[in-house]
Amino acid sequence: MFNHVMVGSNDIARSKEFYNALLATLGVGEPVTNVTAGGATRLFYFHPEGLFCVSEPIDGEAATIANGATIGFKCNSPEQVKIFHDVAVANGGTSIEDPPGLRQAGLGPMHLAYVRDPDGHKLCAIYRVPA
Repeated sequence: MFNHVMVGSNDIARSKEFYNALLATLGVGEPVTNVTAGGATRLFYFHPEGLFCVSEPIDGEAATIANGATIGFKCNSPEQVKIFHDVAVANGGTSIEDPPGLRQAGLGPMHLAYVRDPDGHKLCAIYRVPA
């Protein structure tokens, strides 16, 4: 259903360092870097299931976070959820909400971890326990 997700950054070099480390936990390699005609730098991280992008805002204004928005990254195991979390925190992210672990929600059992990236975007690592 989705092709890509893009977040804004006020420090593209810091974001590249953060997301290179974080997305490597999901098997994603180095991004393709693009510079717009207006000079905004964008990073495109390719994965077989979609595209994650980080961009300096093309309108020249400061990047801001979306209140209420969360970007969820699918993990292959509970261990990968924990690694995602720990790598995020080790690379300038902030752990938020409950510690990484199993949650019993109305959508079935799942392992979750929530972090904020250095620009404040809320990220979730999720592994759904098979039925």
